[in-house]
Amino acid sequence: MKWLCLAGWLLPAVLLGGRPQADTNVNSRYTVEAIEIAGKSPRKLSSGLHEQIRGLIGERFNQSALDDLARRIRKELRVKAVSQKVQRGSQPNQVKVVFELTERRINFDVSVPKFVYHSKQGWTSSVEGETAIGSNLFAFGLVSDGDELAERYAGLRTRYENRKVGSERVQLAFLFESYHQQWNRATLEALDAQSGSRLQPEVAGIYRTRQNFQPAVTVILAKPLTLTVGASFERFQTQFPAARTEAANAVVNTLRYHRVVEDSGANRHDLEAGYNLRAATKVLSSDFAYARHRWDLRYAFSRNAHTIVAHLTAGVLTGRAPLFERFVLGNSATLRGWNKYDVDPLGGDRAAHNTLEYRYRHFEVFYDTGAVWNHGRSATVRHSLGAGLRKDGFSLAVAFPVKEGRVEPMLMVGMNY
Repeated sequence: MKWLCLAGWLLPAVLLGGRPQADTNVNSRYTVEAIEIAGKSPRKLSSGLHEQIRGLIGERFNQSALDDLARRIRKELRVKAVSQKVQRGSQPNQVKVVFELTERRINFDVSVPKFVYHSKQGWTSSVEGETAIGSNLFAFGLVSDGDELAERYAGLRTRYENRKVGSERVQLAFLFESYHQQWNRATLEALDAQSGSRLQPEVAGIYRTRQNFQPAVTVILAKPLTLTVGASFERFQTQFPAARTEAANAVVNTLRYHRVVEDSGANRHDLEAGYNLRAATKVLSSDFAYARHRWDLRYAFSRNAHTIVAHLTAGVLTGRAPLFERFVLGNSATLRGWNKYDVDPLGGDRAAHNTLEYRYRHFEVFYDTGAVWNHGRSATVRHSLGAGLRKDGFSLAVAFPVKEGRVEPMLMVGMNY
């Protein structure tokens, strides 16, 4: 009997110290210390997949749950196969799970990058099909978005990427977009009200259609740091005072940093920061001249089933720019609980926003604060509170604006927003 007990105690330790495979019989007394995805990922993981991974860290080892995660990784990253390896953790009775990817040469998949219903602003949805041939990716998508900008835009988006231009550190991409616009009554009334005023001469008029062609090169400067340099050739047909075609051709630069660190206490630190510049210039035959700066910083701390998230964004727009370049708050991601057309139907050339979230397993509570305003005017800071559920990319949230008088809750439900 002693030998049987000793064998039952030694077998997992021997397996964990050697080269365990996906079918390793690790019993549930072990705690998952960390989960890693090794190899080359075709694209960044979605927020829903990150949530599922974080939900398993700190929990007891569950092979069925890890198999479900492997299937989702294979589907989302469009790889041929996903294998699991279980390794010894940094503490007794803890393990680390590593998923290794085997890419396939040719594949085709359909995904839903964003699907959300906002009780005041309606539906936003996009669907995209992708096919990959070696390091080349071709994508085609349909979009109807009433969430991101002051306008609702609907149309198509095509994209080509070469993820290995002579080196794995250099990637090339071409993006083409073609949209038709719909405008909210509040935006039209605000434009009419300022048409004869000198208070906001920089606010341009509405347009019927918009097309964008954007080539870009991405260079991986270091593993957590990437730089994207390109140009945006944007043309749109104005509606008032007369129909004509104008251009907003700009240089586009984006610098991003993303690093995930797990300390000795099995705590996870996820830090992501970025800066984006869009500078329209007459040199590129643009009818507009402006510079649009945007900064964002996100930090997430996770321990077992608890997660705290802080997300800060800020933007500055100088010069005369089209409406689609102006900053908007009050949608499914910012100032949740407010209606963007009540905050500012034309958007602003200055914006600042901060989100604080606490998550326990699939439950979350959040607090948003922010302001959008125009240069030379004082900022009105607004606040909102809310709670919701998240699971495998699906989200349901109810948010309340913090203000005097009658308060109407906002409902947001959807995927990957």
